[in-house]
Amino acid sequence: MNKSLKKILWNQCGASIDMLINAISNCPDDYFLTHRRFYYIAFHSTIFLDYYLTIPPKDFSPFLAFTQKEAEDRPKEAIDDLIPDKTYSKKEIMEYLNQSRNKCQQLIDSLTDEKLNERFKEGDEPNDMDYPILEILLYNMRHTQHHAAQLNMLLRQDIDQHMEWSFRAGDIKIDK
Repeated sequence: MNKSLKKILWNQCGASIDMLINAISNCPDDYFLTHRRFYYIAFHSTIFLDYYLTIPPKDFSPFLAFTQKEAEDRPKEAIDDLIPDKTYSKKEIMEYLNQSRNKCQQLIDSLTDEKLNERFKEGDEPNDMDYPILEILLYNMRHTQHHAAQLNMLLRQDIDQHMEWSFRAGDIKIDK
């Protein structure tokens, strides 16, 4: 895989991660802990950022523990079945996001034409993901950006806080 394409891919994947980090790091601590919808979106997007970077996904070992719960056992603010085992601090979420940002950059830097043919394959069930590496990276970027936008919207609506747009990885100052 040529260097130019790797740089472009990192610039855009990194920018979506930077925007997620920026929204969470600039969220006031009291809002982060009391606005449960914001917290669950932040947790969900953090876990899945790492998961979609884990190839093969069977090797996924999250930095923050969670339990899968049935719909009737989930808090109403949860956005999926992955419920954190405890309330993680903003610092813990940020540390995990920064680890995943580095993991993403390393994965992209390691890409070769051969590696692009590898698969992110969850299993053999009909709804299991089975994507080439390039596609799971693009999927992950879209997923991350989707949730970063949700968090930005909540901050704007609830506390009138505006976040910067990131054009490319590293072009906005993010807390690390």
